[in-house]
Order: sequence, then C-alpha cells, then structure tokens
Amino acid sequence: MATAANACEAELGESAIRTVTLRLMPLLGLMYLVAYIDRQNISYAKLEMVGALGLSETAYGLGASLFFLGYFLFEVPANVFLEKVGARVWFARIMFTWGLVTILLGFTQGTTMFYVLRFLLGVAEAGFFPGVLFALTLWFPQEHRARMIGWFMIASVIANAVGAAVGGALLGLDGILGLAGWQWVFLATGGPALILAVVVLFVLPDGPASAPWLSPAQKAWLTRTIEEEKSGAGHVDHGNPFAALLDRRVMMLAGVYICLPLAAYGLSYWLPTVVKGFGVSNLANGFINVIPWLGAAVALWWVPRHAARTGATGNALTWHVVAPALVGAAGLALSVILPGNTVKFLCLCVAAAGAFSAQPVFWSMPGTFLRGASAAAGIAAINSVGNLGGFVAQNAVPMIRDATKSDLVPMLFLAACLAFGAGMMFVVLSALRRDAARRGVPATAATAS
Repeated sequence: MATAANACEAELGESAIRTVTLRLMPLLGLMYLVAYIDRQNISYAKLEMVGALGLSETAYGLGASLFFLGYFLFEVPANVFLEKVGARVWFARIMFTWGLVTILLGFTQGTTMFYVLRFLLGVAEAGFFPGVLFALTLWFPQEHRARMIGWFMIASVIANAVGAAVGGALLGLDGILGLAGWQWVFLATGGPALILAVVVLFVLPDGPASAPWLSPAQKAWLTRTIEEEKSGAGHVDHGNPFAALLDRRVMMLAGVYICLPLAAYGLSYWLPTVVKGFGVSNLANGFINVIPWLGAAVALWWVPRHAARTGATGNALTWHVVAPALVGAAGLALSVILPGNTVKFLCLCVAAAGAFSAQPVFWSMPGTFLRGASAAAGIAAINSVGNLGGFVAQNAVPMIRDATKSDLVPMLFLAACLAFGAGMMFVVLSALRRDAARRGVPATAATAS
C-alpha cells in the first residue's frame, strides 16, 4: 500500500514538474532572450556608432559599462519589490521600461546622452535576471533548479546567436527612412520588449497557486514540497530582507561570482570586434558569431544535466562550476597564443561554452540556505555585485586594446579573471561547510544541487 502511494506521489511530482517546465520555461526564456539582445545590441551598433558619434574605444567602453552600474545600484530594491508585488506585474514593468530606453538609444546625439541612456537601461532591467532565479525557487524543488537555470540561460546564448545574425543584417539597413544602420539596431531590438511586456502582463502567473494550467493536486504537491524544503535545516529568512546583504555566505558567493560575468560579458561584447579584425563584412561577422553561442547552448544544457544525473554534491558539485570555468580560461588564453584566425576563433568558441556553462550550478547554491524575501534580496545581491564584472570588463578590455593595439591581448586578462574565480570556488565551498558545521546543519544542506 505504501509502495503504491509512493509511486502515485512520484508520478504526481513528475507531472507537476513537466507541466511547469513546458508552460513556464519557454516564456521566461523568451523574456531573457529579448533582454539579452537589448543589452548586447550595443556590440553590433558599436561597429558604426563609434565613428558616427566620434567616440573613442575607451569612451564607448565606459558608456557600455554604465549599464552595469545602474544594474548594480537598483538590483536589490527591484527584487525586493518583485517579492512584494508579484512576478507578473514587475516583469511587465521591467520589460516595458527597458524596451523604451533601447528605442531611445537609437536617437543618441552624443557622448553624454549615450552615457545617460546606458545607465538608465541598467536601471530599467535591474531585477529581471535575479527575479527569475527567485521565481524559480517558488516553482521548482531544489533538485530541479540547476537544470531549469541552465535551460533559462540557454536563452542568453541563443540571444547572442540571434543578435549576431540580426545585428549584422540591421547594419545593412543604413539609409532607410533616413536612419543609420546602428540606429536600426536599437529600434528593431527595442520593439519586441514593449510587445512582450503586454503578453507577460496577461499570461504569466505569480506562482503555482495562480496557474490555471496546474491541477489542484499538482498545485498542492508543489506547495507542499517546496515549503518542506524551505522549513528544513539551514534555510534562513531574515526579518529584514536587506539583512541578507550582510549574510557572510551571500558575500562570499558574490565575491566569486564577479569573475564569471566579467569573462562572459567581456567576451560577448568584444567578439564582434575580434571577428571584424579577421577582415570580414558586417553581415558575415554576424553569422560567424552565431557559432560560439550554439556551442555554449549545448554546454549550458549538458553541465547542469550531468550534475543532476550524477547526484553531485560537495566537491563534485563545485567541479561542475570550476571545470567549465577552467576550460573557458584556457580557451581565452590559447586564442592569443595559437596562430591562425580559424584556430583563434575555435578557441574563443570553447571559451564561450566554458564561461557560460559554469553559471547554472553556481546559481543553485543560494537557494540551499535562503528563503522568502531573504532569497530575493540575497540572489539579487550576488547578481548585482557579480555583474560589476561586466562594468570592469567593458572598461578594461578597450583600455588594454588601446594600450596594446591588439584585439586579442585583452583575452589574457579575461582568462586570468576566470581562472581566479574557479580557484576561489574551492575556498568558498570550504567556508560554506565550516559555516554549516557551526550552525549544526548537515554539510549536504549547504552544497546540494
């Protein structure tokens, strides 16, 4: 009797997870795809925008990086608001404002306006990525989250691929309706965000309880399973959500995470410039840049899947972050050292796969010790501090390029940062274990995926 009941419970759980995955993840992925295109479109507009506005590489780098400063300052408050008002309304607001700012970038008149609008784009988008990570803690039990984060992040590399093809083609619209090609890049990529904001407002549920496509039994199973996890040992819900910012574990994860987006953004923003240096046209540049992001998509699917299939915990779990990061660092370094444009490009393809696929398993960790508003604030804090790596990359890479006159030498800087972050993961894991021991929590509770 008990065996039959357990089998029914397992079947119910599988059906609930399958339904949520099929109904929720495509929409979240589409939202992230549009978001990522709108933050990355600057890398293609830059190919003509720099000359049109009289920007130096360093000035462009500062303007591009101001996105991350606005993102950093408003990330945590945005995620706390999301926890209060719900995902549906807040995500729709985020998408509408970032779409509007993206369109305005198409009418940039000079350096100051470029700086202001890039900063406002970061403010507008603040809270989206960590908001989705927090929302996933409401929809999926812990054992499924790394894979769901992997699926979600695949949208970012698809966005790089789509943005590469579309960005290069849009530059070819130069002169149509009296607009330059770089202006069309912003106008054509900002519009979909405005449309999707309306769609999200009408179709995205705030949580399992308001999902019309879940049966009462599925809703009950999800609520019960997730609440049981949150009430277990090791989970903290600070009385004031902003207290999560002072949680030692949050600060440690934020410190190590800064290296991952630093390398990922540095590579994705600069790759079109590297490929242009190979002597190809804008259109060819766009389609060539599809290749590394297809490889990264496969890696984002495989790494968290492998971690879940092998039941990785502890050091094994950490290696699912460290190994991809080290592979990415090696690819970045070898792209500078090895001769031949084809070989260099293949190394950068490997680097893209490693830098991005190190992140899904990493993002499964905060949910092992935070819950409720503290989880919203803590995840946002880790992401906002980590994304300062994008600010660093967007200033350091052009500065290194200007100093060395080489498009590839900056890859050595990105490689060193990625390798450092990989090494720090072991330090952080050891500290998390010691902290768990002091709290009387089993070590697996702090490190399980």
